[in-house]
Amino acid sequence: MARLKQHYTKEVIPALEKDFGYKNVMEVPKLEKIVINCGVGEAIANPKILEAAMGDIGAITGQKPKVCRARLSVAAFKLRKGMAIGCQVTLRGERMYEFYDRLVNVALPRIRDFRGVPTKSFDGRGNYTLGIKEHIIFPEIDYDKVAQIFGMDITIVTTADNDEQGFKLLKYMKMPFRNQ
Repeated sequence: MARLKQHYTKEVIPALEKDFGYKNVMEVPKLEKIVINCGVGEAIANPKILEAAMGDIGAITGQKPKVCRARLSVAAFKLRKGMAIGCQVTLRGERMYEFYDRLVNVALPRIRDFRGVPTKSFDGRGNYTLGIKEHIIFPEIDYDKVAQIFGMDITIVTTADNDEQGFKLLKYMKMPFRNQ
């Protein structure tokens, strides 16, 4: 069992039950999935950049990414419908907990001038989205072999009903929130 999942069952569930007065263990919010989305706009001119991005995202998550294609044609961007412009991975179960553990304990502290993640990035339903500017903060990426640095969006989907419950869940799961 993943280290973070054990932490969730032994410490987070009792703390959330105490905070919100849940009477049933099944009411307690939990992580449902983590979606990593990477848009590579330069892939329009050079498709090899998308292949490199997919390889790096695959190395970071341990799962093969899905290619995302353009839904609309936009002449200003020289973009036609159906062109590959990004990739996405959805993590669940053990892989999700392993990725979250590496994100919080290894990758985020490697960001230059890191003071914590913002608390305002909740969507109103308890889900949290985090933007990362450089994918090289993950230890799986060899800095010397990177052709181009790209960013990614990481969305943590929870079963929480509102932002307050989602915030408490992530705070107990050791997400390094910024002090306001």
